Amino acid sequence: MVILRYNRLNRCYKTERIDLMNYEKLHHLQQLLADQQLDVAYLSDPMTIKYLTGFGSDPVERVLALLVFADQDPFLFGPALEVEAIKGTGWPYPVYGYLDHEAPFKMIADQVQKRIANPTKWGAELGFLTVTRLRALEEQFPAAHFDFDLTPAIERMRLIKSADEIEKLNEAGKWADFAFRVGFDAVKVGQTEQAVAAELEYALKKHGIMQMSFDTLIQAGPHAAEPHGATSSRQIENNQLVLFDLGTIYDGYISDASRTVAVGALNDQQKDIYQVCLEAQLTAQTAAKPGMTAAELDKVARDVIEKAGYGEYFIHRLGHGMGMSEHEFPSIMEGNDMQLEPGMCFSIEPGIYIPGVAGVRIEDCVHITEDGCLPFTHTSKELQVVG
Repeated sequence: MVILRYNRLNRCYKTERIDLMNYEKLHHLQQLLADQQLDVAYLSDPMTIKYLTGFGSDPVERVLALLVFADQDPFLFGPALEVEAIKGTGWPYPVYGYLDHEAPFKMIADQVQKRIANPTKWGAELGFLTVTRLRALEEQFPAAHFDFDLTPAIERMRLIKSADEIEKLNEAGKWADFAFRVGFDAVKVGQTEQAVAAELEYALKKHGIMQMSFDTLIQAGPHAAEPHGATSSRQIENNQLVLFDLGTIYDGYISDASRTVAVGALNDQQKDIYQVCLEAQLTAQTAAKPGMTAAELDKVARDVIEKAGYGEYFIHRLGHGMGMSEHEFPSIMEGNDMQLEPGMCFSIEPGIYIPGVAGVRIEDCVHITEDGCLPFTHTSKELQVVG
């Protein structure tokens, strides 16, 4: 939607585009507040704020909050140095800023009480709100109860992606595929994991992709058997497997994918680990469809790996939700009986990690369609020899 907004500095009107989807989401949240008879919602997770308003920022130690009411306009509150950036997004509701020496929660309270004199029933993201900031709110509103957790509702809102979100995720996936190509070409015997990561990230920056979804992970040989290890100064050796796990950010949405490639000739054990992991990933990705549960999908991949005798080395869930964040709701894992629905987006990433030997992970993030799923990344998963 395009609106006209008067620019006081230049004394003229200018057109601004605002995302109506953000305001539909806010309306949905306002309806929830009405249904639950809540006076106010205090939202402080920057990713939630970005999802609901279009404004993204990491406030670090400062306070950034979105206050939502059932039957009144919401307002954004943040550092004074962010106010113009918030207005620049086309945010049509009030925004208030504070200076570093001011008391932010007193200022928030003043604005809330102009709308509701004595709000007692509050909703908040209890998994994100710190004890210190909860105490600050309680000091301003001593009669209030902050025990309604909005996190499940926010997770559910973010669960099903729109066509526009899918388009952004596809674009982020294209840049992940580009990063794989550059990274594979950078692999050489004697090259360090860090150097390979630096080369692919530099190539992305030259194309305007300035942020990764998370720290790029390059792990060679036995180092790849640490699923949550970090890219190191280890040198790549001949006759090894090298694991890549990377993602990019495009217009606020991320990609996340893993590939494992070979340097030189592999022994039979290395080849077998790779082929079993590949079969598990392809089987699960082919099986994913609406109506099956997250637990059932996890079992599809896990059964392949267990049948091959590597079950004890698959030590994490099959996947996680993704979208604006690299790890979102839900978990694709044993015990989760949530049914898959069209528009859900998540990773399918089986792994086999044998300490002292090798680690293999193969991953695509996908979105559920009406009759199956489609991936966001398309780099070949057949074993590639590089270097």
